[in-house]
Amino acid sequence: MTWVVWITAVIAYGCAVMQRTSLGVMGLTAADHFNAPASVVATFMVLQLAVYAVLQVPAGVAVDRWGSRVVITAGSALMALGQVSMALAGSVGGAMMARILVGCGDAFIFGSAVRLVPAWFPSRQIPLMTQLTGLLGQFGQVVSAVGLVRMVNSQGWRLTYLVAAAVAVAATVLAVLLIRDFPPGVEPERTDANFKQLPRQVAEVVRHPSTRLAFWAHMSSNFAGIVFSLMWGMPYLTHAEGRSTATASTLMTVYVVANAVSGPLAGILTSRHPIRRGTLIEGMIGMSALAWLVVLVWPGHAPLWLLYVLVICLGVSLPGGGVGFDVARTFQPGNRLATATGVAITGGFLCGLLEIEIIGLLLDVLCPGGHYTLGGFRWAMATQLVFFAIGLTGLQVNQRRLYRIMIDQGVTVPTWREALARQWRVVRQRRR
Repeated sequence: MTWVVWITAVIAYGCAVMQRTSLGVMGLTAADHFNAPASVVATFMVLQLAVYAVLQVPAGVAVDRWGSRVVITAGSALMALGQVSMALAGSVGGAMMARILVGCGDAFIFGSAVRLVPAWFPSRQIPLMTQLTGLLGQFGQVVSAVGLVRMVNSQGWRLTYLVAAAVAVAATVLAVLLIRDFPPGVEPERTDANFKQLPRQVAEVVRHPSTRLAFWAHMSSNFAGIVFSLMWGMPYLTHAEGRSTATASTLMTVYVVANAVSGPLAGILTSRHPIRRGTLIEGMIGMSALAWLVVLVWPGHAPLWLLYVLVICLGVSLPGGGVGFDVARTFQPGNRLATATGVAITGGFLCGLLEIEIIGLLLDVLCPGGHYTLGGFRWAMATQLVFFAIGLTGLQVNQRRLYRIMIDQGVTVPTWREALARQWRVVRQRRR
């Protein structure tokens, strides 16, 4: 039953990712369908992701109150309604309302799926299964990029989105039939607060250093990937660095592969070295920040090998958000875990959307008339370094607060030198 529940939750999340990306992969087709400029169609995606980010905390509260099964069912049904509306929409206004519905439904899925992991798996497997949940769900993007794009070219707009809606309906039915919040015989652990008490409970969750560390972890490990993959990665590689579309597409593929490889590895390291989870997150983020710094200060166009290093580092840093979820899981009671996860997810998406807008505004100033230059792009992309610094500072502050809590609870927190010495002794013993 454990694997049935988890696989169903992963399918629901993969379906949500498919619905989320169903418009972005066919942006030019959408522009033609609605007879609107590409910039207007781009606002559909920004609006959808903004709704997704804003609803993360309410979604977490809903999961803690009613359970993953109810929330995944409702979220999948909302996305089905949104895709039907998209299929039938005849105006830009109707399309925007459809994408808002999709964003609303999407917001309720991932946190619900992550909430099921500690309920069904032993503690030693939780970090790895959390990473796999996020990783496997991303294959929904492949379905939209390959299946939906082919279908819209051969079968037309309306049928394509009706099929996407049917997939969401299927996910809704599977959630009702197969998902259970807890194993048989386990007492459900849910919040029993009334609605008047919810703001106080949310505030308590937000104030805890583990939630804040998870927030900064997701913010600083995911915002650069969101900026790169959803908006400015391809323009930077083609217009600023002068790479061909084929080369840029290869680099984007390497970025996805790096994320796929690093996710399970991060889960394994998290379970083996739980005390050093904050250090692991900082290392992953530091790789992305350093790679961007080197690319931005490189004289002239960056060599191809350096661009490969950049996309690999960006992909490797993405699982840092999942490590942050594990930190929150350790310190938060089960009936508040989804709320803490929702707070954390808000960090990456809000910061990513803010940075997308900042870069766009700077490019308008530095590259007037759409005449993009390497210098203009570099100054605009350099603003990411500020967010990296803010995120790393937030991580450091809250990591120290967590260490103090752990020490007060009698947990030994080794220094770097002690941790390395201990690891070296383990290696020597294995060699013998």
